[in-house]
Amino acid sequence: MSHDLESHVHESARAARSAALDLRAVPRAAKDAALHAMADALVAHTEEILAANRVDVEAARTAGVGEHIIDRLRLDADRVAAMAQGTRDIAALPDPVGEVVRGSTLANGLQLRQVRVPIGVIGMIYEGRPNVTADAAAICLKAGNAVLLRGSGSAAASNAAITGVLRDAVASTGLPADAIQAIDPSDRSSSTALLRARGLVDLVIPRGGAGLIQAVVRDALVPVIETGTGNVHVYVDADADLDMALDIVVNAKTQRTSVCNAAESLLVHKGVADEFLPRVVAALREREVTIHGDEAFRATDESVVAATEDDYATEYLSLDISARVVDSFEDAVAHIRTYSSGHTEAIVTRSLATAQRFTAAVDAAAIMINASTRFTDGGELGMGAEIGISTQKLHARGPMGLPEMTTTTFVVTGDGHVR
Repeated sequence: MSHDLESHVHESARAARSAALDLRAVPRAAKDAALHAMADALVAHTEEILAANRVDVEAARTAGVGEHIIDRLRLDADRVAAMAQGTRDIAALPDPVGEVVRGSTLANGLQLRQVRVPIGVIGMIYEGRPNVTADAAAICLKAGNAVLLRGSGSAAASNAAITGVLRDAVASTGLPADAIQAIDPSDRSSSTALLRARGLVDLVIPRGGAGLIQAVVRDALVPVIETGTGNVHVYVDADADLDMALDIVVNAKTQRTSVCNAAESLLVHKGVADEFLPRVVAALREREVTIHGDEAFRATDESVVAATEDDYATEYLSLDISARVVDSFEDAVAHIRTYSSGHTEAIVTRSLATAQRFTAAVDAAAIMINASTRFTDGGELGMGAEIGISTQKLHARGPMGLPEMTTTTFVVTGDGHVR
C-alpha cells in the first residue's frame, strides 16, 4: 500500500470526523430535511444513476460475472425509487439520538441517565450492491454519524454517481457534505487503509460474502461488526402443516436467491418425508432449483444431485439448495449447529412445544417459526432500511437499524456532589 493512498484515505477520515462532530448537535428536523433532499435527488437524477449503472453491468457481463452477482449489481428505475423511499422511511423513524436507555436517581441524590449518542465515523466496505450506498448514507446520517463508503470496483460508476448526488443534496440543506464520502475502490489497498485508520474511524461494517468479511476481520485495527453470511436452514418438523411448509420452502429459496436471508438448506423429518419429499422436489424443480440431496432425496427424483459435505456448508446465493432427511428433532438441531452461520434458522411445525425447543436450542440472529426466512430484513421487520445483518453478538445482532448505529453516554447530574 502506497503512503499517498493511505494519506488520502486518512485525510477523508479526518474530514468525516469533523463532519461527525458537527452532526452530533444537529436536531432531528435538520437531519430529516437532509434525508428528504437526498430522496428527492435520487429520483431527480435517476437517469444519471442508471447510465452509470449500465457501465458497471456491461463491464461485469464482459468479465463473465454470474447472473446472481449481476442481479445484485443491476439498478432500474424501480430500484432507484425504492432507494429513495427507503431514505424517506428512515426520515419518518424516531431519532435514536438523545433517547434515554435507562435512568434513575441514586441513593446519594445523583441523577443518572444513559443516553444514546452517535458512534462517530462509520466505515462501510461492501460488494456490488449500489443500494447499500444510499441505505448506509441515510442510516448513518439519521443517527448522527459520518460514513466512509468503500464499495467494490464492480460498482464503482454506480456508487460514484449515487454518492455525488447524495453529497450535493446534503450540502444544499446546510449540513456538511463530508458526512458522506466515497473511498476510491480502484486500488484494493484503500480497504486496508480504512481498516487501519484507528483513532479516525470508530467502526467498520463489512457487507458481502464470507471472503470479504473474513478479510476485514483479519486485517482490521478498528472495531468490526461481522454481517451477512447466510447458510440458512428450513426444518420441516414431524408436526408440520405440509401445505404451509411447501409455501415457505419455495418462498425462502426462490423469491430472491442472491440475498443472505435466502434458504440454502432444507431438513425434513423422516416422519413426513414420504409425503413431503415428492411435493417439495417437484415444486423446486418447477422453479429450476438444483437440489443437492441425501439418499432419500435422490431416491425421490433422479434429478437430485448427491450432496457432499461442502454442499451442506455452502451459501449458494443461487438456484441451489442442499437437502437431507433427519431422523429426529435432535438430528435437525445437530445439523444446524454444525453448519449454520448464525444468520437465520426456520422451523415449520404445529407444535408449540417443539417451536419453543427450537428457539432455545438454535443459536442464530433470527429464528422464524412458520414463516419464510426472507423476513430477516430491517424493512420487513419495521425498522426501515438496514445497514446490514449482524451475525455476531457485540454490540448488535440481527438487522441493524438506527439504534444499532448509536452508542451511549452516561450523563450524571449532581448538586455539588463529591466522593
